[in-house]
Amino acid sequence: MFTKEVVLEKERIASRVRELGQAITRDYAGKPLVLVGILNGAFIFLADLVREIDLPIAIDFIRVASYGNSTRSSGSIRFSKDLELAVAGKNVLLVEDIVDTGRTIACLCDILVAKKAASVRICALIDKKERREVPVAVDYAGFAIQEGFLVGYGLDCAEQHRHYPAVYKITGGI
Repeated sequence: MFTKEVVLEKERIASRVRELGQAITRDYAGKPLVLVGILNGAFIFLADLVREIDLPIAIDFIRVASYGNSTRSSGSIRFSKDLELAVAGKNVLLVEDIVDTGRTIACLCDILVAKKAASVRICALIDKKERREVPVAVDYAGFAIQEGFLVGYGLDCAEQHRHYPAVYKITGGI
């Protein structure tokens, strides 16, 4: 059995997503933009975020995994879905649920640069800087949270708990 404690209420998330959408709209005004959601975790955040961006955008997804069924990153990244859109010459905004160790997002940035993206920036719902193993800067961070294993609003534990409308810290019997 596990316990869960609310860390981010759904209203607070909605307000911050609105602010992020406004900032992205302002920063990319007049520029073509491709949002790349990192599956599975970012799908809820991305869906809400795109409705707050007032620009013509293209959307694609990439799927990678580094946690498997564990609460710790394995250190290796497994790809199971690559991009379908060409990103050469385009501004790309990677949308992630959480940036933790930085390994996955750094790898994806390198891949997008190799695909000749005009620019690559990062938007994450949660930025956990204190666990960084690879230096990456989150350009659009929803929230900085320092500790705890988080679930809800797309974040999962072994593919469970994504559906919660808020973000929770879970403990015990995960």
